[in-house]
Amino acid sequence: QVQLVESGGGLVRPGGSLRLSCAASGNVFSANAMGWYRQAPGKERELVAAIVGGGILRYADSVKGRFTISRNKNYSMVSLQMNNLKPEDTAVYYCRFNTPWGPTWGQGTQVTVSS
Repeated sequence: QVQLVESGGGLVRPGGSLRLSCAASGNVFSANAMGWYRQAPGKERELVAAIVGGGILRYADSVKGRFTISRNKNYSMVSLQMNNLKPEDTAVYYCRFNTPWGPTWGQGTQVTVSS
């Protein structure tokens, strides 16, 4: 069992930066992948960035070069550094851990990029 709580969202101007954090508790070492998703109004939820098996980092093409995913050594914190934010980055951002019994989701944190 894993519990996830996101924080760090807010309102930022285009070109600005935010850092999202996902605090994980429970059986975090059961996770075989972890990452960040987002869902914009009227859109499907999409993968933003992930750490998959072997510690490989993967990013959506739309955020490559701007976003960076990272985790601490004991898997209790997963972060998403977001730079050069654009209005199209506006969405609710969700942390997700994949476990052998299925995915666990956080409640989400709102990111709004607007001038």
